[in-house]
Amino acid sequence: MKSCLRLVLSAVAALTVAAAPVPAGTGPGAAAPTLAYAFSIRVTLAPPVEVGNFDGERRRFIAITGGTISGPRLQGEVLPGGGDWQSILPGGLTRLDARYFLKAGDGTVIEVANPGVRTASPEVIERIAEGENVDPALYYFRTTPSFRVAGEQFAWMQRSVFVARGIRRPKSVEIDFYLVE
Repeated sequence: MKSCLRLVLSAVAALTVAAAPVPAGTGPGAAAPTLAYAFSIRVTLAPPVEVGNFDGERRRFIAITGGTISGPRLQGEVLPGGGDWQSILPGGLTRLDARYFLKAGDGTVIEVANPGVRTASPEVIERIAEGENVDPALYYFRTTPSFRVAGEQFAWMQRSVFVARGIRRPKSVEIDFYLVE
């Protein structure tokens, strides 16, 4: 009986050790991902269209009127016609759902889906919504873009993961895109 109890306790101890979380960087596997700057866009914007309040969210739409692309991996223009559908929640969270097109210098059109979040104090969110130029250190603005493109020259964009950081200006948005390596 004692040997059976010892065997059960030993098995439980082994399972407990096996199930314990392993701190990051101490287990097997690849090195932690790094970020490589790919390009930036400066997007010009139409005035916001206030849609109204629904289910506790303030909804608005901001049309994209154009813009520029610069950086080591991509140059060109932001095409007019896309936009950002925003949900502004109480407490300083804004959910972003931007969709637009880029046109590379060689004429290739790239479709972008760029969801994200912008968080700040309710006062800072309201200042941004009113069109003020707000110090970007006062808010968090990050997105997780994905791309669709025909052809091979820019296929790397849809075969990679990106993160981006944004800065909201009164009549534009600046977004820096980073490739996760």
